[in-house]
Amino acid sequence: MGRGSQHRYKLASNPRSAAHHWREQGRVIGGELLDRVASADGIGWGALLCAPFVGSFLGVVVRRLPEGRPIGWVRSRCECCGVVLRVRDLVPLYSWFAAGRRCRYCGHRLGWFYPAIELSAVAVALIALAADGGQRTWLDCLLGWWLLALGWIDIRRWLLPDALTLPLVIAGLTATAVVEPEQLSDRALGAALGYLSLRMVSLLYRVLRGREGLGHGDAKLLSASGAWVGAIALPQVVLGAAVSALSAAACLRLAGVRLGAHSALPFGPFLALATWLIWLLGPFFT
Repeated sequence: MGRGSQHRYKLASNPRSAAHHWREQGRVIGGELLDRVASADGIGWGALLCAPFVGSFLGVVVRRLPEGRPIGWVRSRCECCGVVLRVRDLVPLYSWFAAGRRCRYCGHRLGWFYPAIELSAVAVALIALAADGGQRTWLDCLLGWWLLALGWIDIRRWLLPDALTLPLVIAGLTATAVVEPEQLSDRALGAALGYLSLRMVSLLYRVLRGREGLGHGDAKLLSASGAWVGAIALPQVVLGAAVSALSAAACLRLAGVRLGAHSALPFGPFLALATWLIWLLGPFFT
């Protein structure tokens, strides 16, 4: 047995030492991430500073797009009293806290939706900056923010709009043509296989169970995944999404939520998460 094996065995046999070891490892990793963020260039800091405003816009998209309401060139209003909101009411995060989580005009209590999606957009930028940095930060953020909007809509409405999934396919192929033109054929194949594979699974499920198991939107989202990460990585996207979905179901069960044979979870958020992680970290198996 080598020295490394002996060291691991000692850590495992002493829970207190093992816990201390993992705390130290966490501090090292956290320190490295902070160093990456602190040493970011203007591109990285630009993405980070824009993130709350992008998150605010994504909130508008998530609320209005599924309802067919206009997204741009329309003034925001309080959803309770209908008063047109001013600039000071629309500053991400600050306005929500400054107003005491209530509408300034009617006192209606505001929910956590907007601060949550704005903070999520900031988290996307931080992770992209820590994982990549440099010139690709904005591309990482673009994909992360786009997938964030899709996943959030699917959670709220069980819907993956064509207005977001289909342009994401085109954006992935365009980004590949500009950044990695030699990979364009693989990404185009991934887009085609992503759609066809989930459509076949959906049709087979409907034949065997007599009801829908996966929607057209899931197939289009996996097509977009293939356009961004390529055909080789698609099985890992599906595996990662399935594992995270099962983990979420297990957490719901532990929280006391009853899940039966006909219970369902939206698959889009898990596809989105797996796609973005594989885009950032690369395929785990090649």
